[in-house]
Formats: sequence, C-alpha cells, structure tokens
Amino acid sequence: MAHTQTAEVAILVSTYQRPRHLERCLLSIALQRGVTGRMEVVVTDDGSTDETHDLVRGFAAVAEFPVRLTTHPHASFQLARCRNEGVAASSAEYLIFLDGDCILPPDHVYQHLARRRDRVAYAGYCVCLDQPTSERVTGDVIRRGDFLRWGGWRERWKLAKLDWKSRFYYALRHPLKPRLFGGNVGISRADFERVNGYDENFVGWGCEDDDLRIRLRRSGTRIASILRWTRTYHLWHPPTTTAPMSWRAGSNVSYLTRPVRLTRCRNGLVKRSDGDLRLELLSDTAATAGLVGEWGDLGRLGDRLLAREPVSAEMAPVSRRSLAGEAEVEMIVGDEPGEFSGRADCNILILPDGYRAPPRGLRQAHVLVTNQSLGAPWQVKYRMTELGAALRNVA
Repeated sequence: MAHTQTAEVAILVSTYQRPRHLERCLLSIALQRGVTGRMEVVVTDDGSTDETHDLVRGFAAVAEFPVRLTTHPHASFQLARCRNEGVAASSAEYLIFLDGDCILPPDHVYQHLARRRDRVAYAGYCVCLDQPTSERVTGDVIRRGDFLRWGGWRERWKLAKLDWKSRFYYALRHPLKPRLFGGNVGISRADFERVNGYDENFVGWGCEDDDLRIRLRRSGTRIASILRWTRTYHLWHPPTTTAPMSWRAGSNVSYLTRPVRLTRCRNGLVKRSDGDLRLELLSDTAATAGLVGEWGDLGRLGDRLLAREPVSAEMAPVSRRSLAGEAEVEMIVGDEPGEFSGRADCNILILPDGYRAPPRGLRQAHVLVTNQSLGAPWQVKYRMTELGAALRNVA
C-alpha cells in the first residue's frame, strides 16, 4: 500500500526467528488508536532464516502506515545493531523501541506521544504472560483486548512497585536509577543521536540497555517511567540461548563495567574512526607542540612522544589546542601545571621517563601511560609504547 504522510513516530520492532510472536505484535500495532497517519514501523531483524521476512512483506502490503524491514546475516545476538539499523531506516523525530515478542494495548503509541519531551526518555516494562496464557493470545483476543486483563495480580503488583520506585528515583535525581529496558522505550531522535545510539560492541545477550542509560544520563537526558499510562505484554518463549544463568555471568558485563566510556560511543549509529575523537592537549610546552597535528594517527602519536626530551624551563610555551568543540579526551604530559577540566569522558596522564606526576593529575586521571612504577592503584595503565592502544580502547 502506498503512503505519502510524514511519520511523527517510528515504532522499531526487534525480532529473530519468532514469526508467530511477531505476527501478533504487528497486529497489536495495526490496532493502535489515536495515531492515524502519524506513525511508521521498522522491523529490525537479526538475520532470521524462517518465514519472518515474508510475514513482514505481507503485513506491509496491507498496513495503513509505512512498514520497512532491516536485516543482516545472523552472527550471535546483535540487538544493539538491530536497533541502530532500524533508526537509520526511519525518518520520524520520535522513536519507540519494542521487542517483537510483545503485544501492545491499543493506546500504547498515543500515550508515549502524549508525554514526549526533549531530554527525557520514557521507559517501562512488561506484563509477563506464562506459556498457557500466551498460547491463548489469538488475533481475536488482541482485537477484543482480552489480554489486557491477563497476567495475574503478582505481575500487576510488580509493575506498580517498579513505577513507584522509578518515580521516586526520578524526583530524587538519582545518578543511576531508574533503569532503562529497551523493549519499551520512547525517546526523541535528537537525544538518541546525541549519544550515537546503541553501542554495537555489545554482542550476545544483555547490557546494551544499561550502557545506553548511562550515556543518556551523561548527555543530560533523564529516564522517566511510562508505566502509569502503558505497558507491554510479553509472550512466553523458551530462554534465549545466549542468556547467562545470572546477569553477572554475562559475556557483556566486563565491557559494560569498563572504567572509560565515551558518552558518544564509537561503534554506534555512526562508525567513528580514531581521527573522529575530540581530544585536547592540556600541556603548554613546546615539547608537546608537535603532537597536536597527529591526532588522526594515534600510533604515530605514541612514537613521537617517545622521541621527545623531558620538558625544561627554557622551552617556550605554546597555547593549548582543542579540536571540534568540547573535548571527549583530555591529555596532560609530564609535570605540567595544567589540570583536567572534569568535563571530558576520559583523562589521560602521560609520564615519559624523567617526568614526575602532578599530584592533582594523578587523582583525576582515568588512564595512566608510563614506564614508571608508581605503586598507585590505577583503573587502566599502559606502557609508553601502548599510547595508541590506550586511545583506541576508549569506546
């Protein structure tokens, strides 16, 4: 079916090898009320080889709104990549992320749109339907809305508590909570693009939503609860094969808990090269003046620094240099009096042989690059020959 309207909201549906679940999910989207002519749908597939693609094409042929499909060859669980590809294929200024194993109340999209705000991401959770109940969810059940009364009091009490705690944390301006669950999120495209979307270095089950939440908060976007107004209904299925027995046993936990994290990730909507990093050299001596033009080649930067002599008082000062606006990474070389601003995502202190560490720089540094043995506890430490690797590992 041809469509000419400009979409106001994009529904991004993630799926993999669950066409029966996806069929019911898409039907619940088609039954949304109060948003006629305002939405588009992108099904973001993780490389299904069953009838999923035929199902989406058939749905697109009869839907009263634009429907697109994105996919790629399957290689483990790549939810972050799926969601980024869906955003790239959409055009609306507001985004709603949805899992393809969930069905929606008929006013779900309307409720998200009614509360959208810049710099606020609305997140919720789902009523988890057990296997017998999920098998009772037919097309007629969805059309009549019978499932809205299913799930049991325990599920409803769980969501009520989650909503109350989320509102409390929001009012308190808690630095880490509430959490963000990617299967029910509404966010403006501008806020999503500000952090460069999901970090596609998350491959396998879990943690990509936690990472997005951390970076959104750093960028000034708050997380609020949508549960007072709407929630999704999750259809039962066997556990995902890549899901660990416990959260801490997950393969992505070590990457999530890395000590240095860029607010605007490197492997996101836009694939950022070494030269795209915004770096600032805070040292003011001629010994480091020649390094400023080397940011695009981080390996050569390390080599050049190794060849430098220790700073002497006779060296003429040079002005500090910054690239492309506010720095993501700040660097101090040696015993310079410069201080880290506290605004960068990563502070790197470089101590070639013969340099001493400024006390304040030692306390503020996230990364130390030196051959010296200082005996201090460091989050990350590299040898001088590894400066290029130190910068490349900022992700």
